[in-house]
Amino acid sequence: MKHLFVALLLAILVQQQCVHIYVEAGDGFIRTSGVHFLLNGYPYYANGFNAYWLMYVASDPSQRYKVSSAFREASSHGLSVARTWAFSDGGYRPLQYSPGSYNEQMFKGLDFVIAEARKYGIKLILSLVNNYESFGGKNQYVNWARSRGQYLTSDDDFFRNPVAKGYYKNHVNTVLNRYNTFTRIQYKNDPTIMAWELMNEPRCTSDPSGRTIQAWIREMASHVKSIDRNHLLEAGLEGFYGQSTPQRKTLNPGFNIGTDFIANNRIPGIDFATAHSYPDQWLSSTNDQAQLSFLNNWLNSHIQDSQYILRKPLLLTEFGKSWKDPGFSTYQRDLLFNTVYYKIYSSAKRGGAASGGLFWQLLTEGLDSFRDGYEIVLSQSSSTANVIAQQSHKLYQLRRIFARIRNIQKWKRAKAARRDQWLRRSNRGKRIGN
Repeated sequence: MKHLFVALLLAILVQQQCVHIYVEAGDGFIRTSGVHFLLNGYPYYANGFNAYWLMYVASDPSQRYKVSSAFREASSHGLSVARTWAFSDGGYRPLQYSPGSYNEQMFKGLDFVIAEARKYGIKLILSLVNNYESFGGKNQYVNWARSRGQYLTSDDDFFRNPVAKGYYKNHVNTVLNRYNTFTRIQYKNDPTIMAWELMNEPRCTSDPSGRTIQAWIREMASHVKSIDRNHLLEAGLEGFYGQSTPQRKTLNPGFNIGTDFIANNRIPGIDFATAHSYPDQWLSSTNDQAQLSFLNNWLNSHIQDSQYILRKPLLLTEFGKSWKDPGFSTYQRDLLFNTVYYKIYSSAKRGGAASGGLFWQLLTEGLDSFRDGYEIVLSQSSSTANVIAQQSHKLYQLRRIFARIRNIQKWKRAKAARRDQWLRRSNRGKRIGN
């Protein structure tokens, strides 16, 4: 009865909101229609995880079983999307030694990650550069440009300098046009990849007006789309509000970093909005209750703005709670996860813009060096693993209900078409008039 009620409610909402669910070619690419993701024409919801370490670990063939183990465990808990790095610039075991010079062993690691995700039915969001110095990031690009004679005074020159921007565009070209050595499929043609991410958490503190980041996203989104029209694209934003919506800036946790959730996500070529949320980091001097209150307001505003202003799907692409926090308890972490998941599900079942959440971060056993306090090892965190699996099940049931509605609509259209055809045949040859 419960599912029947939800199905009837959704049917009414689909009619009232004019949500057109249609079937495209079953090519496996995720697309958008209004505020929804679609997979082969049916609404798609992403319960997923972050695992930035996948390529790095897979670059060592003797360690690839850990990648397989992580995907297997994730899949068994209904997780269907993984976000990971498609960059490692300079430094130790890089993907990119220097501009245009690539480490084939590391690239084969990324090839393996994509092939293995495909095997386990997991879609990937691949990020193309880091804002931070970890794995190189914009700092490395600026240093490369300096070594070629460019006079640069700030890491933020990454967003402005033509040479640094050229290096980034070349990296985009190389990754998107890469032929996978395992599948023989070019990355830009592989439906295992859900979306590209321009940058992990872009920040430009030297220009709090937001103009620099806005111009960079516009330029790079156009560049990515000129190469690859198959895949979705997102900017990698944390969700901070900017100059375009001054009334919303009071929701920010005191940061002014040159991004603008509304203006940045309105750029043509950006297919869906993203937000991150770390109340324990952003409001570290407050208690758990205050942090949960912030989280509720943060999610409500971003879901509402994605639905009514941006009219694009929203993914919460990073969230979590660290066991390193003073007074940490598994109960409090599960409460945070349940808060995020409840907001997503409540929006989704109403046909709203919230389309999924990706927690930070998934590890499997044997990866202790990657522990950062936020890690979830599903086999070791039974209560949190149950919360995650329940959300996966609820979103899966929503997909089934929407598919049922779509099939009923398709059957009714087919029945009407057959009736029209019969009427045309029966009227053939009849005398018209007196």
